[in-house]
Amino acid sequence: MDDITKREPRTIRAEDVNPRYNWGRHLPALGTMGVDFEERVDYRRLQRYRLARAQQALEASDLGALLVFDVNNIRYLTSTKIGEWERDKLSRWALLPRGGEPILWDFGSAAVHHKLYSPWLDPANCKAGLVGLRGTVDPSFGLMKHHAEELASILKSAGVANMPLGVDIIEPPMMFELEKAGLKVKDGQQVMLEAREIKSADEIALLNRAAAMVDGAYHLIHEQLKPGVRENDIVAEVNKFLYTHGSDDVEAINAISGERCNPHPHNFTDRLIRPGDQAFFDILQSFMGYRTCYYRTFNVGRATDSQRDAYKRCREWLDKAIELIKPGVSTDTVASVWPKAEEFGFPDELSAFGLQFGHGLGLALHERPIISRVVSMDHPTIIKEGMVFALETYCPASDGYSAARIEEEIVVTDKGHRIISLFPAEELPIAARY
Repeated sequence: MDDITKREPRTIRAEDVNPRYNWGRHLPALGTMGVDFEERVDYRRLQRYRLARAQQALEASDLGALLVFDVNNIRYLTSTKIGEWERDKLSRWALLPRGGEPILWDFGSAAVHHKLYSPWLDPANCKAGLVGLRGTVDPSFGLMKHHAEELASILKSAGVANMPLGVDIIEPPMMFELEKAGLKVKDGQQVMLEAREIKSADEIALLNRAAAMVDGAYHLIHEQLKPGVRENDIVAEVNKFLYTHGSDDVEAINAISGERCNPHPHNFTDRLIRPGDQAFFDILQSFMGYRTCYYRTFNVGRATDSQRDAYKRCREWLDKAIELIKPGVSTDTVASVWPKAEEFGFPDELSAFGLQFGHGLGLALHERPIISRVVSMDHPTIIKEGMVFALETYCPASDGYSAARIEEEIVVTDKGHRIISLFPAEELPIAARY
C-alpha cells in the first residue's frame, strides 16, 4: 500500500473530462466487434473519461475519498464487472482517495483475474475482500472491522483521513465499523451522480447501441403479438432476442395488456392476449452496462376510438416535452407541459409518480436528471449538453381499463436533442391486423 500512496497523483486531462461530440453526424449503431477500419467505442478512453469525471467531482466536494458498494459506481470507477448475480450482494467495493487511483476489493478469485486482464488498474490495487454478504457473514466474525481499519489506514496514508468519507450504499454494521475506525461517513451518492450526469461520445454510442437492440425487440413483439399469446411468452422471446444480440443484463420487461393497463402495475403475468387489447411494454436492458428504458404501445387486431384517443393524447404530452429539450432549459419547464395527476385520474402527484416522467440513463436506470411534477416544480435543475435521458407519458383510456404508454430516449446535443429510440410510435401500431 505504501507504493500506492507515494505515487504521483494522476493529472486530470481536459480531453478525459470534456466529451468529444460531432453532432453533425448520425449517432452510430455499432456492432460488438472491434475492427481496424473504423473507430468504434474506445473502451480505454471510456475508462479514462469516467475516472477523470469522478476525480473531478471528488475534488469539487468536501470529501476526502469515495467508498462505493453500488456495482454501477464500481464499474464507473474501475471498469470492472463480474456478473449480475452480485448486483444486490454488496460483495465488492472500491475506494477512490482524493488525488489517487481507485482501489478495488473483489469477490475471491475475481481480484486475481483483474490483475491479469485489467491492466489499467494497478495490480496492487486489486484485492480480495469480504465484508458480510448482506449479513450472512455475522459482523461479530470481525471481517467488517478488519476492512474498516484497512480503509482508515489507506486514507491516513493518503492524507485524507480527517476529511469526510463519501459512501453510496452500505450495510449498517459496516458503516458503524468505519465510524469506530475514526472515519466520518457522509453521503457520496450525489458526488457520483454529479460525475455520471454528462456522457462522453463513447457512452452515447453504447446507449445508442442498446436502444438499437430494443428497436429490433419491438419488431419481434409486433410480429408475435396476437391472440392466444401470453404476456410472459412475449417476455421470454424478448429475453432470448436481447441476450442473443449481446445484452449483459435484461433487467426487466414490463408486459401489460387489456384490463391490466389501468392502473399501470409495472410487471408482467401469464394473461392471454385477446383481440382488441391495448398492450404496452417497457424493455429495460443493458449493453456493456448502458441501459435502456423504452416503452411502446400496441393494439391487437383492432382499436376503439377510446384507445386511439388515449394514444393520441399520450403522444401529444410526450411531444410537447420533447420539443422543449435543449441545453439551458430547466426541468420544471418540461414537467409543466404534462397534465397534473388529477387530470388523468390520480389523487395526487406521488400516486402518479413515474407516469409522466423523465429520468437519466447510463450505467443505472435512474440517473440525472429526474423530471417529474413531484420534484421538478419546486427543485428545478438545468438540462445540459451530453445528458441522456428517457421521457415517458401515460394516458388512461375513457373505457376505464385500457391505457397508452410511450417513451423516447433523448440525447441532449449542443443546440437541441436527438431521439435514439427509433421503433415507429407516431401513430398507434396495430399488431395482427384483421
